[in-house]
Amino acid sequence: MATVAAKPPAPPGAGDVSEVELSEAGSPDLGSRSSGSGSGSGGSGRSAAEYSGWVYHLGVNSIGHEYCHLRFLVIRGRTVAMYKRDPHDNPGLEPIRKGAVGHTLMVEELGRRRVNHGDVYVLRLCNRLDQTKKGEIACATPGEARKWIEAFEQAKQQADHDLMRGVSWNRLQNENEINLDGHRPRVRRYAQGLGKLVRIGKGPEMLLRQSSDLRSQERVNTNFGGDTGDAFEAHEWRYVRTFNGIRIFEDIANPKGGKGILLKSVGVVGANPDTVFEVVLNLDKHKRYEWDMLTADLELVETIDGYCDVVYGTYEPKYLNWWKGKKDFVFSRQWFRGQDGAYTILQSPIGHNKRPPKHGYKRTKINPSTWEIRRLNTSGSSPKCVVTLMLEISPSFWGRWKRRHSSNFDKSIPFALLSQVAGLREYFAANPTLTSDLPSTVVKSKASEPLIIQSELEDSEPGDEFYDALARGESFEDEDSNDDDDDDAATPKAGKVKLKNVSWAIAGLALKKTKALVETSELVTNSSPVTVDPSHFHGTLRRAKGENDPNSWSAPGGEKFMIRGKTYLTDYTKVVGGDPLLKLIAVDWFKVDERFDSVALHPKSLVQSEAAKKIPFILVINLQVPAKPNYNLVMYYAAERPVNKDSLLGRFIDGTDAFRDARFKLIPSIAEGYWMVKRAVGTKACLLGKAVTCNYLRQDNFLEIDVDIGSSSVARSIIGLVLGYVTSIVVDLAILIEAKEEKELPEYILGTVRLNRVNPDSAVSI
Repeated sequence: MATVAAKPPAPPGAGDVSEVELSEAGSPDLGSRSSGSGSGSGGSGRSAAEYSGWVYHLGVNSIGHEYCHLRFLVIRGRTVAMYKRDPHDNPGLEPIRKGAVGHTLMVEELGRRRVNHGDVYVLRLCNRLDQTKKGEIACATPGEARKWIEAFEQAKQQADHDLMRGVSWNRLQNENEINLDGHRPRVRRYAQGLGKLVRIGKGPEMLLRQSSDLRSQERVNTNFGGDTGDAFEAHEWRYVRTFNGIRIFEDIANPKGGKGILLKSVGVVGANPDTVFEVVLNLDKHKRYEWDMLTADLELVETIDGYCDVVYGTYEPKYLNWWKGKKDFVFSRQWFRGQDGAYTILQSPIGHNKRPPKHGYKRTKINPSTWEIRRLNTSGSSPKCVVTLMLEISPSFWGRWKRRHSSNFDKSIPFALLSQVAGLREYFAANPTLTSDLPSTVVKSKASEPLIIQSELEDSEPGDEFYDALARGESFEDEDSNDDDDDDAATPKAGKVKLKNVSWAIAGLALKKTKALVETSELVTNSSPVTVDPSHFHGTLRRAKGENDPNSWSAPGGEKFMIRGKTYLTDYTKVVGGDPLLKLIAVDWFKVDERFDSVALHPKSLVQSEAAKKIPFILVINLQVPAKPNYNLVMYYAAERPVNKDSLLGRFIDGTDAFRDARFKLIPSIAEGYWMVKRAVGTKACLLGKAVTCNYLRQDNFLEIDVDIGSSSVARSIIGLVLGYVTSIVVDLAILIEAKEEKELPEYILGTVRLNRVNPDSAVSI
């Protein structure tokens, strides 16, 4: 029985996930018990891991009053139990709620919420088939919320493992699923037997102290306890100057769809991304006074949802002697966390009827800007992250400064905003207790069975990305200002240096599969191919006649995308994608009042045509876009030969939903459009089955994947921003199956699509 020593996690803004030795948990006798006897493992005999920690249980009681109770949550195998006290310190304590995690459990992040005058991060648990089984828990920090999501994901994988090991389906169905809403049922004692114990979050006294601190608006004591490089096709950065160790860059690429010149400041901050994110969002002026010299006086105007709010601010910059008078401003903030743990914050000036111009102040607009906060994996024990602030400014102002090289730029609003990165770096350097951090630990079974896989949010592994500049031959950004894995000193598996430059990428080209090799491994090549002529298939969205043809689609190659190479498992090398395996034959653009599933079964569907029935296999991707009305973007990909049943694609087509969720991957890119939309969408590969709800329909010669974008609050927020600019943007998408084993490498691209300035009004009712 292994133990892992670490410190307990922290309240908002002060820590991350950590672990505690079993002996410190107050229950040393647990370590001597059999690790395979717990009911949570379904009788499989494998060593189970336990995740536990303090959370807030949110809900509404029988008389309609909202409550927020401090509870101790435990996840072991597939079993979830909730206690009033820590059961490790109170042997024999009965849980007040208990249940099992099933395949239909959904865990959704709802973002930040103000509860009892303090900000918490809320997770919603529900059953996609039984809406009566639901509930909400809240965590003190976004890092803790991420770890609880990982823990529930491990429990879902355990359920899938039990099913594959032959555990009776009836037995799994008869188990009481966890229900955090309604009355508390009487349950038996929590099962024993542990592989490892992972504690999430600090004790209740720290959570309560944080809530107390947040209520005090006059508290003054603050001495308490790489730039994303995925969108190289959109920007070409040139170093301009260094200020206080922070590098400032100018985008010298010809802007397409932009309203001004882009500047950015990049710096390394000695703290974990969760802590930096909370500091940036915190409106406490006494804390902001220590790092923000311009927008420190902020007030919350309105909370839109857990990922968006509206803020009012004032400033009286006495140090900028050429400004006249005091000014105020209103702006909106939207924030997202990617599957790699990186944060993006979008800030846009807006108007708001609750905040007219203040007497004695002149209303102005703060420059549109974005924050990007990304963990920097280093060999040292101290956490670090790359913080990038990107800013849009007036071309005329920037041109005057470049021509004169005057010092007036140092007395401007853009410079004051860019200096916030330097302020953050010095703030954390002066408060070392804020920077304490331990890397997340992925708990794996002692058994050799590979079903419980590592978390997709594992900090030590770089995220997926692509570099469009490789195909265009454009220069790379300065190496220190790249993505989260740009500055990785070494990989945890092989200790090799990962170089992100042109020579590295060119060297990786030799490792990619050609389309012929992919067809050999994925399709039945000894059968006669079926001629698939896209001109025989017509969707409601027309095929592009030219590169700039609006409201149309085309099928680009895969050379703009970076995918996992042959040696990815040892050195994380990415290679340029080759030609797609499947051919895009048509695209439908529908508008509907309610969610439209199973498009392929519709009598008028392209899949039901006689020509389509002759195709060996068709992959239907149905992207369900929430709006008023709702939209469905349906893409049809065809294979000219039958699919090899033993191939990765064959196992994906006929596999379980859990397998599909863990492998179905999409890489997005805004090829042309407003820069802030590009930053919101990003260029990171996304496992759609982990981010949103995906439903699968396998019949006849097709597999349909219904992607419910509205099932995620984050996805809804991003798609809402995209729809506001959809008629002026060009979107590239690549679809692939993630390779996780050596025999599956290198990856290949299933299909691509380019959507050129799609008009929502052209959608066809169905």
